[in-house]
Amino acid sequence: MHLFVATSEQGILRHAIEQLNKIPLKEQRGPQERLHLKNLHCRVEVGDEIQDLTFLQSFLLPIQKWAHKQLSDYHLQFAEYLIYFVATHTPWEKYSIIVISKANGSMFMEDIVTVAMVIRRLLLEEPELAMQSISVTDSEQIESFISSSIRSAFARVGGINNQTLQAVERTSNTVHEHPLGLLVEDTKKLLRRDATMFMPILSQRHPQAVVVSASLLHRLYGNKLKPFLDGAEHLTEDIVSVFPAADSFEKYVISLITSVCEEETARAYCRKLNQYQIDTISATLVMRWLNSQLGRISGWVERAVQQERWDPISPQQRHGSSIVEVYRIVEETVDQFYALNVPMRSDELNSLVRGIDNAFQVYAHLVTDTLANKEDLVPPVPILTRYKKESGIKAFVKKELMDPRVPDERKSTEINILTTPKLCVQLNTLHGCPDEKSRSSTKKDAFDGSRRDINAAIDQICELTGTKIVFWDLREPFIDNLYKPSISHARLEALIEPLDLALNQLCDIIVEPLRDRVVTGLLQASLDGLSRVILDGGPSRVFCTNDAKLLEEDLEVLKEFFISGGDGLPRGVVENQVARVRHVIKLMGYETRELIEDLKSASELEMQGSRSKLGADTKTLLRILCHRSDSEASQFLKKQFKIPRSAA
Repeated sequence: MHLFVATSEQGILRHAIEQLNKIPLKEQRGPQERLHLKNLHCRVEVGDEIQDLTFLQSFLLPIQKWAHKQLSDYHLQFAEYLIYFVATHTPWEKYSIIVISKANGSMFMEDIVTVAMVIRRLLLEEPELAMQSISVTDSEQIESFISSSIRSAFARVGGINNQTLQAVERTSNTVHEHPLGLLVEDTKKLLRRDATMFMPILSQRHPQAVVVSASLLHRLYGNKLKPFLDGAEHLTEDIVSVFPAADSFEKYVISLITSVCEEETARAYCRKLNQYQIDTISATLVMRWLNSQLGRISGWVERAVQQERWDPISPQQRHGSSIVEVYRIVEETVDQFYALNVPMRSDELNSLVRGIDNAFQVYAHLVTDTLANKEDLVPPVPILTRYKKESGIKAFVKKELMDPRVPDERKSTEINILTTPKLCVQLNTLHGCPDEKSRSSTKKDAFDGSRRDINAAIDQICELTGTKIVFWDLREPFIDNLYKPSISHARLEALIEPLDLALNQLCDIIVEPLRDRVVTGLLQASLDGLSRVILDGGPSRVFCTNDAKLLEEDLEVLKEFFISGGDGLPRGVVENQVARVRHVIKLMGYETRELIEDLKSASELEMQGSRSKLGADTKTLLRILCHRSDSEASQFLKKQFKIPRSAA
């Protein structure tokens, strides 16, 4: 062995192993050999003490000490390429250099492990005096080598002494990375080298050598990491630098353990690890960051809507500027979220999506909150009166029967500001959010809440737009003067031109996907206006049975206007909408006696949940009779319903 130490020639080491294996164990020795070896003793000076050793102990213990020294720091002694300085006998060259390759280094280590294990087996049979430091099993001895070498290697990597630590910090300043981030990368490299180079050798003597190595390095780095984790309160550059690397290292440790153990055994070893809990800590920090960012988004949404004037950005971009600002802050937040690159679970992404979904819901609500109420656009319904032949039809005015509701001046101002083009810009803006192509749209149902609220807002604005055009912009020609003083003097055809102007204004601004929805809103409002004129037109409007034919003609004109020869709304959609008014007009063609009889039966049938023979309800029949220009209807209404007649 002394010759090997001097020359580093592997052949000499192999020869030494052969000779050690030839030393017989106690049960293999004969009686004379046992007696002879028992009587051979020597005295060895160890420090200040003199120890009595047997013959075998005298030459095996120094070899064992040397082997243990090599194996207790095998990372240093058996690096990838081993360099030995071997003494030479030439006068001009004191040392020659022998470079041993990685493969040869592994073979050297394997041979020295063999030497240590053979000597250990021989010494186990010697007196207890020399065996006090000998481990009980081969596995425990291997564990001791692993523990000692790992700790030494980690100390070198981790910079236990000040010089190394300062070197790591200087490096981290250069690359803008936290020392713990650099340390974990070096620790991972150390573990990978340990697992690939040394563990195949040590695992022959200890099946769980990889587990011992990986678990120890995990604990050593964890001790360094813990103060950093305990102090983590907010997402910082240091956390973004350290957390992903530490999490990756821990996952690598677990993967090594599971690769060498059966499933149940691996789970047991992983439970013993004092895991870093980076996912949990990171989730808390990400949620704090998210809450802050989502609060910022809410503030931006509110300010953007407050500053919005609902003018189109350009002829090509017919939406408002507020949604551009909202998308800018949302995309900025999404980009920052994905750039965090810290370990997180799906919960954090779901929270981000929910927060953005809520922001779009808030946006939709803020838009509709600024709208006038539909009821404020519709004039009060006149009081029902019955026909008075002598004086003609005039409003029956009685203070307690008057509807006190009138649009106030503030509302009138707001309604005038929200012109039809501005309402169209609102619709276009809402139609564009949320954007399906956005990075924040991560799954199909990501924005169901905002889609539902935005769709409801679009319906509300479409309905409001139609109501505004019919009951506000066209109030005088439509609501106030249509069919006055009679149908023949003020037909609906006169309204087609102003309706066409309003329709063209809508279609010039509204985006194509919303065209039918907003035009349908105008159709519904037009039909509501026609119903209002027919059934609640006031005492100045009276009809007879012959007027039903003219009304049917007007309804057909209105229907064809919205179908527009196939360029407008689908015929089926228009027919469905028109059906309710067509039924009222059909009722107006019945004689007064038929209407009275149907009204009498309708009251009882409605209580039973069914309709009358004519398929009408009492409210409709009553209003038709109130506008019927004959004495029979007037007398019936006076007797049965106490409806006052028109005042002179």
